[in-house]
Formats: sequence, structure tokens, C-alpha cells
Amino acid sequence: MMRLLSAILGMAMLLSCSGERTRVETEQPREASQTGSAPIEFSPPSPETIPGSQLGEQIRLGYEIVVNTQEYARPYVGNRLNCTNCHLDGGLNPNAASFVGLAAVYPTYRTRNARMNTLADRVNECFERSLNGRALPPDSSKLQAIVAYITWLSRGVPSGATIPWRGLQRIDSRRPIDSDSGKKVFASKCVFCHGSDGLGTMVAPPVWGPQSYTIGADMARVSVAAAFIKSNMPRSWGWSLSDDDAYDVAAYINAQPRPDFPGKANDWPKGGKPVDSPY
Repeated sequence: MMRLLSAILGMAMLLSCSGERTRVETEQPREASQTGSAPIEFSPPSPETIPGSQLGEQIRLGYEIVVNTQEYARPYVGNRLNCTNCHLDGGLNPNAASFVGLAAVYPTYRTRNARMNTLADRVNECFERSLNGRALPPDSSKLQAIVAYITWLSRGVPSGATIPWRGLQRIDSRRPIDSDSGKKVFASKCVFCHGSDGLGTMVAPPVWGPQSYTIGADMARVSVAAAFIKSNMPRSWGWSLSDDDAYDVAAYINAQPRPDFPGKANDWPKGGKPVDSPY
């Protein structure tokens, strides 16, 4: 509980969605229900508002599954990643595909599978594609717990609202992407945490190889990986990459071997085409 409180207090002060960059999204958001009203602020609920009931236990379990997926949902995971490796700080980081407010946009139509998707559908897609695992059963207490946690984080956000911090901040490369340059960037900036072989360390997760995300994960798209790297890497060393370098290193990372995802061949049916982010 103290970890959750610390995470919420810390992330509430980090929002930097100034509008200077557009957000990278994949869903087609429904029309905002707050047309003409003041912008929604990033304001996660306080842990003190978690009910002291079975629902409260679900919410706490959902947080633990997100942060410690390897421990709490191991039978459904096929690599060494945790949900929080992409949804940083338990989904509370406004610059890393935050969960805050996300329940307000579901159910929503997604081009990838050309149908309406529930929040549970979206969670399971992450388990299958990013965690190289398998979907949790619809009646699974673990799936219900994750949905309960995200729903609780979305308290106060009107259904269908436009969420300024949703997804990732889009960046653009001003020159042709150069994966050879990305290899040099990785060697100079990334190996300390992710290892010279990209297979991860005690500090950070693998970014390629059999224990990383699949070719069907949204992070396997260079534009998504570049946006994530630019906004979030490294986590606390006081520097960041240029947009061009973020694209180069994302291209290098995503050119390395990683698990297959057979269902990728069926992405974007009925003439649909990919957009940039999963969230």
C-alpha cells in the first residue's frame, strides 16, 4: 500500500503534457463528453479512497499484478517482462501509456481487429503480444483485478473524454533513420541497464531476444519505441536522447531477434492500416 501511495504522489507531479507534441494513439477515441469544458487534469485518486471491501482487495491485487506480473500472473506470461516495464510506475506515469483515465475510453473500436474492444480485451492483448503469453480467462480473478485497478485509476474521468496524457508523445525524425547509428547509441547509452547483448540485467528488462516482447507488440513498431525511449529513457540520469537518436536506437533494437507472434499476419483486417500506439 505504501508503494502505491508513493507512486501516486510522485506521478501526480510529473505531468508535462503541454500540447507541444501530439500524443501517439492507436484507438479511435469517441467524441469527448466534455465539449467546451476545461481540460481534464492528471489527477490519480488517492489510495485512501480504495474501498475497504472485496473491491478494494481487487484493486490492490490489480496493482500488484501490474507491478509484479512475473510473481502474480506467471502462468500467463512467456517472457521476463512485467506490465510496468512499459506502463511505468504501475501505470501512473503520464508519459508512459498511463492507465489513469483509460477505462473512460472503453469499450472502443480498434482498427487492428476491426471490432469493439473492452478494457479486458485490451489487457489480454498485452499479455499475448507484449508478454508473449496467453489470454487470461474472462472469469479470471486476476483479469478482473487488473480491470478493477485501471477502473479505479479512472475515477472522475467522464466516459468518452479526451485524455491529454493518453498514449505516448509523438516524435519525428528529421532525417532518414540510421540503425547503424542506433547501434552506437545503444552501446554508449543503453548497455549499462539493458546489457551489451540486449538481454537485460538486474536493473532493466530485455529489449530483444527470447525473453523480450514479440514482433506483434506495439513496442515492436519503431515509432512507438522511439516515442517511449525519448520520453522515458534513461529513468533518472538527467539526460535524454534527441528525437533522431531515439528513432535510430529504436530501429536498431527492433531489428534484433525477438519472439514471433503468429497472429500478426491477421493485423489490420478489411483494409485497415496501423496507427502509431497501442493505448
